[in-house]
Amino acid sequence: MTFEQMLERVRYEGAYPTRAQAEQRVRAVLAALGRQVTGDERVELAARLPYPAAAAFTCEIPTAEPLTGWDFVKDLASRTGATVATTRWDTGTVLRVVAQLADEELLSRILTQLPSGYALLFGRAELVQAA
Repeated sequence: MTFEQMLERVRYEGAYPTRAQAEQRVRAVLAALGRQVTGDERVELAARLPYPAAAAFTCEIPTAEPLTGWDFVKDLASRTGATVATTRWDTGTVLRVVAQLADEELLSRILTQLPSGYALLFGRAELVQAA
């Protein structure tokens, strides 16, 4: 998938009126995700993204303490000045497209690495074990 195709998919799925708005969301969400994903998974995901998306993803240094999915959305909302509801929509839209670019095995490894709450952002069910 090219970057232009990725933007068009995000624009369509997120119902953004312009490609520029879709690109703004893609860059913000991927930069935020880049602060959370580390190790081989970070390298492999960057390799599967179109170059401008990979550059946005890798421009941030990963944090020592990853955020939960909900905290990820709240942090991104505070950084972009958007509402939490809008940011949740933007995040889900972008990460569902990212999930299509990553194979199931890589996405599973990424979700295993991250705290709870990310599976839903990637369009997957969050499975938890009963205590």
